[in-house]
Amino acid sequence: MRKTLLISLMMVISSVLLFASACTGTTAEQPAEEETVIQFVGSVSVDPSLAPVGSRVTVSGTGFPSGGSFDLVWQTMEGSYDIQGDYLEEYHGRVFEEVTYVIATVSTDASGSFQETLTVPEDYGFNHNITVERDGEVLNRVGFNIEPTVSISPTSGPLGTMITVTMTGIGWARMENSWTLMYDNKYTGLLSAVTTKGTARAVIPATGGTGRHILKILHGAYQYPYLNTEQNPRPDQPVISRQFTVTDGAVVLPLAAEDQGFSAEPGVPPADSGDPVLWTDPGMGPIRTQTSLLGKGFSLGQEVRFLWFRVVGNRVSGGGWDEESFELGTATAEADGSISLAFTTPDDLGGGHRIEAISAGDKITETAFVITPSISELAVSSGPVGTELTINIKGVGWTETANIYHLVYDNGYLGYACGFNSQGDITLNLPLTGQPGWHFIDLYPGIYKGKEAGGVQNFRIPQLTYQDDHPGEDLPAFRFAVLITE
Repeated sequence: MRKTLLISLMMVISSVLLFASACTGTTAEQPAEEETVIQFVGSVSVDPSLAPVGSRVTVSGTGFPSGGSFDLVWQTMEGSYDIQGDYLEEYHGRVFEEVTYVIATVSTDASGSFQETLTVPEDYGFNHNITVERDGEVLNRVGFNIEPTVSISPTSGPLGTMITVTMTGIGWARMENSWTLMYDNKYTGLLSAVTTKGTARAVIPATGGTGRHILKILHGAYQYPYLNTEQNPRPDQPVISRQFTVTDGAVVLPLAAEDQGFSAEPGVPPADSGDPVLWTDPGMGPIRTQTSLLGKGFSLGQEVRFLWFRVVGNRVSGGGWDEESFELGTATAEADGSISLAFTTPDDLGGGHRIEAISAGDKITETAFVITPSISELAVSSGPVGTELTINIKGVGWTETANIYHLVYDNGYLGYACGFNSQGDITLNLPLTGQPGWHFIDLYPGIYKGKEAGGVQNFRIPQLTYQDDHPGEDLPAFRFAVLITE
């Protein structure tokens, strides 16, 4: 089920600090608190000590009490995004909280030894402690490192084939948590895995001519890829390359514009409370959606005005932003207390819009409708080099996690555009460039600004993992194929 701002407005987002002790977390830039000294019992090892997700590893112990039962406890993190503000409009970074769980229970033999083979769980990359515990008491521990890996599927296909890039073992800590994708030495975008336990999934089109193309994945905390990884302070960060072969065959074209984005979703009537309640059907959808405003629990003949609220302004001019409203219409309650008003969703900013019911000058109740982004078909999609394309997105949001889209041309990042000041409208003019043939335009969500842990600056870049790991609102990407004729 999609997250929506409508749902988010009803949630409390906990702001937890990161990895420190079993009781208290810390943010990524803060040092962990000093742990209690453990009086070790026996010894424990893991072989191999570095392996990717899904591998089989063996944990061995000696010198423990004989004939005893012990828990092998896996130490990891639970990741989330910290979204704050009265309208949940502020991005306050990544949050990680330490969690542990029993990954296996072992029994020692007469000599006090044990051996257990484990499958490396899907989890954040790099270091994890495995502790040997009895009745919650830590007796010993060993470190294990999850190795980052990348796979692509398929590995060949005609132009426009959608390539799924899957990376496992992305870390949670500084210098482990921000990975970038390059295609034929062009920067494509960010692979994030905050809420997905270290696994990132991105889908990009196959671009370029027939033949082999190189996908390169490497770390890059300061927005862009860090190219000389081998010489940085963390040489354990791998640089991973994969090849995709573009074959002859019919080009794979994106869906029609009207079939991209999110479909309208039905509204849900609130439970009866004895007081007037209001809802919309559908409860979310793009601009110009034909919508019904429905209510129950009103008094017979009660005249009700409905106000649509929206945010206006921007973050850069110095004037700031504010909330304003306008009237959607009026309705009169029926004998059974029901009320209804049909309206067309306004051309407005994306995200949640409060709708208030006003009677005799007083607010009676309220609901909300969530506008989702949508895109128009290109009026011109082919021509010679220099032909001007006009791209138009509607319903772009205003929060720090929803107010920009990033344009990627043939898997090379060009820049971003903002829809806040223009009330949800982004209009981009772009010339056709490149060799004759098909070219691909992708528009991805990203994070405009906010607060983040030291050493992490993933702002104003395409978030290729938007589908599984975007903070705040769920947002779609949009794709076009264009043809250079000569």
